[in-house]
Amino acid sequence: SEPSIDAGALVLADGGVCMIDELDKVKKSHQDGLLEAMEQERVSIAKAGALLSLPTRCSIVAAANPKHGTYDKSKTVLENIQLDPPLLSRFDLVFVLLDRANADQDQLVSSKVMDLYRALMSTNEDATPA
Repeated sequence: SEPSIDAGALVLADGGVCMIDELDKVKKSHQDGLLEAMEQERVSIAKAGALLSLPTRCSIVAAANPKHGTYDKSKTVLENIQLDPPLLSRFDLVFVLLDRANADQDQLVSSKVMDLYRALMSTNEDATPA
């Protein structure tokens, strides 16, 4: 069988948008590759004696969680999440979303979500195939 290369998320998103969740948990080597892709709008791959350069001209929307699960307002964004400064600097916009702990509000929201889910499931069970 011949060697093959499967396109990654950034190559597949070329010309579009790539969404990355839990960027803080991405391996350092992959963060380095992401930085290259964001700076050069290309990724370089060396495999089976071939060197490939693939386009990654896409917007990246990423989410990251703070260290230890809680954002410390007395620290900077960089101190709160585990990303290299050069990678964080490549993002044009950085938003900090804080969840203020409120058990009553959390219960209300989760109940509403579960009610919507149950309603959807009962509607699907009642549907008869055409």
